[in-house]
Amino acid sequence: MNEYVITVIATGLVYFFLILAIVIVGKKELTQLSVVDLVFILLISNAVQNAMVDGDWKDFIMGLLAAVTLFILNFVMKTLQYQSPAFRKFLGGVPTTLIENGVELPKNLRKEEITEEELMSAIREHGVEKVDDVKLAVLETDGNISVISFDHSKKTIVSRRKVKVPVRLDRKQ
Repeated sequence: MNEYVITVIATGLVYFFLILAIVIVGKKELTQLSVVDLVFILLISNAVQNAMVDGDWKDFIMGLLAAVTLFILNFVMKTLQYQSPAFRKFLGGVPTTLIENGVELPKNLRKEEITEEELMSAIREHGVEKVDDVKLAVLETDGNISVISFDHSKKTIVSRRKVKVPVRLDRKQ
């Protein structure tokens, strides 16, 4: 078979394989990028590259075998993170309080290498103007900064897709 035809077929098969594998692994993996996920993405793209473009069925099989191995390893790592708080802490760290009751915690800001400008930007994104108005600001393990203000009418929720949605506290449920 012509190597160009093999490349087209192999690319299509790898494409559908990756879609199927991601569906099996779960949608949550697409929105929460951790260190494990980053390494997985870097390696999976390299693993399937040769499977798609070498024009050889042996390379196609070896590329898919490498991808399956990476999916299995990623699943094992995610399972270990879910089941073991110590392992989760080791890989992902712990949240760090940056502001508490309107007072910045300079030691924690230095430790996390967060500048005053970055902190103020995060506060403004949550609809708060001054540090004094912040009840709690936390650097989460995913790198986002959560902010809770004293004025609950300014409270926002950051959804998994990183879209801030105002919370209506006066709404009856």
